Amino acid sequence: MPEDLLAAERIVLLVLDGLGWTQLEQHRAELPTLSSLAGRAITSVAPTTTATALTSITTGLTPGVHGIVGYRMLVDRRVLNVLRWSAEGRDARGAIPPEQTQPHPVFEAQRPPVITRAEFRDTGFTRAHLHQTRLAGWRMPSTLVTEVAAAVGRDEPFVYAYYDGIDKIAHEFGLGAHYRAELRAADRLVADLLEVIGDAALVVISDHGQVDVGDQVIVPDPAVLAHVDQQSGEGRFRWLHARPGHARQLLEAAAAHHADTAWVLGVDEVIDEGWFGPEVTDAARSRLGDVALVARDEVSFVDPADTGLFELRARHGSLTEAEMLVPFLYRTGR
Repeated sequence: MPEDLLAAERIVLLVLDGLGWTQLEQHRAELPTLSSLAGRAITSVAPTTTATALTSITTGLTPGVHGIVGYRMLVDRRVLNVLRWSAEGRDARGAIPPEQTQPHPVFEAQRPPVITRAEFRDTGFTRAHLHQTRLAGWRMPSTLVTEVAAAVGRDEPFVYAYYDGIDKIAHEFGLGAHYRAELRAADRLVADLLEVIGDAALVVISDHGQVDVGDQVIVPDPAVLAHVDQQSGEGRFRWLHARPGHARQLLEAAAAHHADTAWVLGVDEVIDEGWFGPEVTDAARSRLGDVALVARDEVSFVDPADTGLFELRARHGSLTEAEMLVPFLYRTGR
């Protein structure tokens, strides 16, 4: 951590969801304000997905400890969609209490102001990764800037702000013209924040980068699916849960059919290699599958139960450089 940043009396932390270091380097012409900040690349977590990475940001813990081990994870024999906090198509906030699923303190229990989308206020995921914070909602980016300015004006020592526009556009449209336009909009947002926070320090980070997958989707081979009970994770970090007694056969079949495009590992190897950190609690371990298909090429592995309003063009979740490296940028004051 830079010494001048550690010495700052007030810090605004802005998370730009979905902006990887690789994309920043490739699009500096669209990002003049961000490019003017000091900083470097840092690594995200595994999997490189919003649910897991944001929880690591707010708790300071690795996924193996905080337990939010993916976008979709197995909890009490049901696959929980963490961002929707739903299981089997139903609201799971009662059956799977968010504060018990992720019980660790957030921001060291300091209860800082958090400026995030207004519609996220009462979601299960917000309760899991932002519990006991002081939430202020925004529906337009201008409100995000105004709320940050108000918090800084109250001499709050730490303010957390979250913006998800880059990630949303990348998912829907890929990394083309729409994406470049959104990068320019996000850069203007950062410029607006710098105008209103006075001598407070601004730190800009992200949760993950992106890979433009397009229509390069893979249905796991029937010889693999013959051993699968259910799936979790997401397209670029797909967990396969074996039928009882089929874990070894599942690993062998997955490696035989998909090792050309993905890293194929059994759960014990994933844990032993420290993908989820040096410690994996029993609770976190119970939420993992038996075999991981982690895309190495620009592809996505299909699970019929993992669908949304539209086909995702850009994706993330794997451990490639484009997904794993994220920016750590800062300005320490005027």
